[in-house]
Formats: sequence, C-alpha cells, structure tokens
Amino acid sequence: MILVLLHSSSTFSGLPSGLNCLQRNFPCNRGSGSNYNFGIKCGGPRITSSDGVVFERDDQILGPASYFVSDTNRWAVSNVGYFAGNNNPQYTKNSSSQFTNTLDSQLFQTARTSASSLRYYGLGLENGNYTVSLQFAEIVIDDSTTWQSLGRRIFDIYVQGNRVFKDFNILKEAGGSSRQAVKKDITAQVSGNYLEIHLFWAGKGTCCIPFQGTYGPLISAISATPDFKPTVSNKPPSSSKSRTGLIAGVIVGVGVVSFLFLAAFFIFGRRPKTNEDEVNFVSLDKQSSKE
Repeated sequence: MILVLLHSSSTFSGLPSGLNCLQRNFPCNRGSGSNYNFGIKCGGPRITSSDGVVFERDDQILGPASYFVSDTNRWAVSNVGYFAGNNNPQYTKNSSSQFTNTLDSQLFQTARTSASSLRYYGLGLENGNYTVSLQFAEIVIDDSTTWQSLGRRIFDIYVQGNRVFKDFNILKEAGGSSRQAVKKDITAQVSGNYLEIHLFWAGKGTCCIPFQGTYGPLISAISATPDFKPTVSNKPPSSSKSRTGLIAGVIVGVGVVSFLFLAAFFIFGRRPKTNEDEVNFVSLDKQSSKE
C-alpha cells in the first residue's frame, strides 16, 4: 500500500484529496480565512470575463453521486441525482450559440446540470457580506415554435440555506428567449468562512422535452465578490508547491514499500522455508497486493 501523506493543501489526511475541506464546519482555512472572492465556469473551461473576473474551470466529469474540490481549494461542487429514463446521462451541457444581454457569450456556452441537487461551495472565505452572482442561459430547451419549446425547467435556489428563488425558470426569466443570458445578484453573509449555493429540483416542470432527462437545475457561471474591504491575501497555493507535495508523498510511499519487500526477501531467503513460513509470506504478499 502506498500512502500519499502530502496532497495539494500540504496537510496530512487519510481522506481522499480535497474531501477534508468538505467535512462538517468546512475546516479548510477556518478563522480569518484566506480568500475574498471566487469564480466558477460551470461545466466548462477557465474563462476571464470582459470585466476581468476569472472563472475557474469546472469541466470535470461528475456522476450521479460525486464531488469535486478545485486544485486551489477555493471552491467545491457536489452532485446528487440520476436522470431517470436516460441511458447515457450527461451532467454538463454545451452550445455554440451567441447570447444577448452579455458581453461574454462564451460564459454561457457551457453549463452544469443535475437531476436533483447541485451544490457549490466557496471555501476559506474571509467573513463578511458578499455579492453572489448566478448566471444562466437555457441551452437545452429552445424557443422555437415547435413542440420542442414546450419544456419547462423549474427549480429552487438556496444561498446559505435560505431560499432566494422559488420555481426559478431560466427561459421565463429570459423573456422566453433561449439565447438571452440571465444574471441574478444576491447578497449573502459569510460567518463560518464558507458560502453554500444549492440548486434543487423539487419535481416541478416537465421531464422529457425535448428529450428524456431534460429537467433539474442548470447553471452557467458563479462568482462571489466582497462588499467590504478585504484583509486577506487571496493567493491560492502555487502549482509548484502542490506538485512537490504530491511527488514527495509518492516517493516516500514507494521507498517504504521497497524497503519492506527487501527486508522480507532477506529474512525469508536466509533460512529454510517451512510450510508455516510459506503461508506467512503468501499472506504478506496478498495483503500488500490488496493495499
């Protein structure tokens, strides 16, 4: 078994990478915090908007019950829900359309969706009031005059546990246009160094227009900016530091395993192998293989 003791945040943990930040009370950078903003390009690659906001990539593959923590530990996402009746469910969507009501069409050409519950977390934030910007475009249900435009995507939005939008309908908010960007700004208070944005499908709307699995929350981009003068650095861990931590952990693990095998070979090779010795060695080998 190879124990990688060092990971991207350069801390020791037996949990999978990043999962330590999503434990109860969100322990990463608790106290004074280390960040005062974040941006997420939901379902797509990193983008810098026309007003200079950096939206980090969120194009990793998520399944019906999975999570992802960004390399910088600044934000995380979790998805719960399986699209019924869809043999190949996709949790990201894309479009090549150009959008009105925005200077950044590229920001709306991808989106992340969920069959039930989609949560985003801002991590390690300095406490205070923030403006949370949620951006949407309905890139699945079109606005044509055919039956394919009859779909209705309806979901609720919670910020810090408070429902800020009930029965939210992107197409309705866009005046019936599937090519118009929608932006909603909410003021939220951060008091425990984290921010939670929860998009939840409560079973309303249609399920299967224009195809099976067309329902549930969908969002294009998220950003949060402080309504106060920050006092923290806002600097993420450097990539070189993260890479060094990972490599060091692997090297230490490989070194320990190599030493154990050499020691076992030396000990068992210098004395006659009884049946008991052979059984013990096989057990050790099987245990090492399992680990």
